[in-house]
Amino acid sequence: MDESRSAAPVVREEDVEISAIRAQGPGGQNVNKVSTAIHLRFDIRRSCLPEDVKERLLALPGRRVTKEGVLVIKAQSARSQEQNKAHAMARLQDIVAEASLVQAPRRPTRPTRASRQRRLQDKAVRSEVKANRGKVQE
Repeated sequence: MDESRSAAPVVREEDVEISAIRAQGPGGQNVNKVSTAIHLRFDIRRSCLPEDVKERLLALPGRRVTKEGVLVIKAQSARSQEQNKAHAMARLQDIVAEASLVQAPRRPTRPTRASRQRRLQDKAVRSEVKANRGKVQE
């Protein structure tokens, strides 16, 4: 929890391109006839977000962000287009909110003297256990 808290920027609907597509998977006639899944595209570079948030979004791992800098989200869990749209927008807002948090830099620490002694003592005990596993000599 060493993150500096600030109000997460809100994504405007003008910056988002939403298209309805047919959902995948089982569902019978509803899946075959109705375009309920939502394909959300958010151009990070053209958005109104602060530059530091844009940089963190562009550096996201995985295949969510294309080479052109477009964040792609697909929502198809609900049977209605409106619910899928709301779900996709909520996921986008969560991703932007997470990218707006700045983590405090880690300060390296050194092990305490007692912890080093415990480690060496545990190593000695373990070494003795392993040494006693050999063949018994009379």
